[in-house]
Amino acid sequence: MRKPRPKRAPLPTRARILAFIAESPEPVGKREIARAFHIRGDQRVALKAMLREIADEGLVERGRRRRMSRPGHLPPVAVVEISGVDDEGTPLARPLNWNGADAPPVISVIEGRRAGPALGVGDRVLARLARLAPDRYEARPIRRLARGPGRLLGVYRQRRGEGRVVPTERRARTEFTIDQGDDGGARSGELVLAEVLPGRRLGLPRAKIVERLGASITEPAAIGRIVVHAHGIAVDFPGDALDEAARARPVTALDGRADLRDLPLVTIDGADARDFDDAVWAEPDPATPGAWHAIVAIADVAHYVRPGGALDRAAYRRANSVYLPDRAIPMLPEALSTDLCSLKPGVDRPCLAVHLWIGPGGALRRHRFERALMRSAARLTYAQVEAAHEGRPDAASEPLVETVLAPLYGVHAALRRARTRRGTLDLDLPERQVIFNDEGHIAAIRPRARLASHRLIEELMIAANVAAAETLEARREAVMYRVHDAPSVEKLVELRQFLAELGHRLKVSARAEPRQLDAILREVAALPHAPAVNTAILRAQAQAEYRPLNIGHFGLNLRRYSHFTSPIRRYADLLVHRALIRGLGLGAGGLPAGAEAEFEAIGAHLSTTERRAAAAEREAMERFIAVFMAEKVGASFAARVSGATRFGLFVALDETGAEGLVPRRDLSAAFAFDERRREFIGPDRAIRMGDPVEVRLRAAEIETGGLLFELIDGGSTRPPKGRRNGGRGAKRSRR
Repeated sequence: MRKPRPKRAPLPTRARILAFIAESPEPVGKREIARAFHIRGDQRVALKAMLREIADEGLVERGRRRRMSRPGHLPPVAVVEISGVDDEGTPLARPLNWNGADAPPVISVIEGRRAGPALGVGDRVLARLARLAPDRYEARPIRRLARGPGRLLGVYRQRRGEGRVVPTERRARTEFTIDQGDDGGARSGELVLAEVLPGRRLGLPRAKIVERLGASITEPAAIGRIVVHAHGIAVDFPGDALDEAARARPVTALDGRADLRDLPLVTIDGADARDFDDAVWAEPDPATPGAWHAIVAIADVAHYVRPGGALDRAAYRRANSVYLPDRAIPMLPEALSTDLCSLKPGVDRPCLAVHLWIGPGGALRRHRFERALMRSAARLTYAQVEAAHEGRPDAASEPLVETVLAPLYGVHAALRRARTRRGTLDLDLPERQVIFNDEGHIAAIRPRARLASHRLIEELMIAANVAAAETLEARREAVMYRVHDAPSVEKLVELRQFLAELGHRLKVSARAEPRQLDAILREVAALPHAPAVNTAILRAQAQAEYRPLNIGHFGLNLRRYSHFTSPIRRYADLLVHRALIRGLGLGAGGLPAGAEAEFEAIGAHLSTTERRAAAAEREAMERFIAVFMAEKVGASFAARVSGATRFGLFVALDETGAEGLVPRRDLSAAFAFDERRREFIGPDRAIRMGDPVEVRLRAAEIETGGLLFELIDGGSTRPPKGRRNGGRGAKRSRR
């Protein structure tokens, strides 16, 4: 008996076809798409036209036999070149022929148990690729190919009349010799791009300088170039994205938008901020004494960045802006990020606004979203707002003290009460700030001030983010949640052991509560080892992620949470804006039908790129600090131990927060490393995380951004045996 022919299915939407192509492990053709969606007869003509449009718009890439894949998708078998290793020693590779507009995906190479020498930088292999996430692959080598001319970024040095290139890659273990005639005219101390040559000289590998990058390693421009290269961060936008941004025009007519231009909404940002994507305003709620009505207005990026366009593709690949001490690498071209999507004072700007009605105790009673047109009344800084609140207004803030700033602080007080009652994790981890002089050189490095005005904006943004998640859930719309899992039991056990050594008790259970950890933070707030405890609790945390599956946010102790407030610099927020526009029927630019099918893969990509940006920002700060400290070699500093491993102590200087290593070989032989307690134990004292120490700066390695110290004095008097496990002795010391 013949099987019944499948029913004639409707032609799938573009979004469903794009999702199918993106989820396919390898490129697909028209035949596979037709089979998957049961497309027959004359529908094949319509399908062919749709696929041609998708390809012409650049939404897919076409390879051999006109087979299609998502832009940036790698084939199942490809030639890759080893470019480095990760923190665990796994080789990392790049596709040999990468034509994408953005940075290539990260490829982890699994070498297996095959015979032969380990893969090194510059080696090429034919490998079978498996896609783990949109920007991450796993490669299993099929065979090793002839070694190609690998390239490296480094600093050219002249040493005893001989040229050397010192790689800026932190995991590089060797220098490269430069023969006469291969230096390209580079000067000592200059940043260069070099090509690895076959053969060795004096036991070192050889290289040839192929490009002088024209900056000394101590200049901010060189530091930025190093970090961008090391982390594969795209700086230049594709031409079609720049063209699309140049065609954008200001919004001057309401066209169905609410009119908020008469409300004195203000932006409050850092003094060095260049884009202003959120504005706030508040007033007492006349219906309930002690209650508030607040508005958070966010730049309407979705109006300009439409799904599937050139700007959208460029923004998705970057996924977020990257902020280095001397520059910002934006997610969107400056025509949008610092102009049309920036809520500049006195200029009409489109926005997506949320009205928040907040009770006296800080509970979010109700909320409402609308697309609107606003006009910022002032661009204020955190310091200006704080000074005005303390009775020291300036010309810009004085007219707003009673009408705008006082109600905002009233909202803040209510929201802080709710936060305290909820029990959240408030880590005290001060940020560092690089201060430049007029010549662009580093003048100082100091902790960035943490003011009540910072918390005011933070609490309003959290309330707006919660309102966005609640609205989308109520509308049964797709949500890209910002989730934060609870710490694992294993990490909590390690944390408990560390806290017990300091005389603090933490109860560990299968279900952790943020209020438990916050109680510890309040307990140590005024104690000398408070920074060490904050760091230890931070290290016990799981990483926050973007996911369409909600598991709540542990740190904020919230059941549902999304990111809504920064679509200029975070693609996740743009997705939330689009979902709100579609769900609430707010006009054009909403989430396309079927787009939620890609949310899992998109969330993985956003989480990966966020971690990449954080690593780049952290490394840039460390390199700026190394340059600043290079003139202080030989000086002594007060510091605290920030970590201990088998190969030495990590210390953080009290004045600047600069971190560096005291190598194990430089410690007295009388000290032994205790793996379980993570400390060095000597005959009469122990050196553990949080202990005050005095150190001398021995070297500042500006090529890699590392600092090396030697220990002068410090540590804790070793307690008698039997009083090291948080038992009765520890309790007695606490009393």
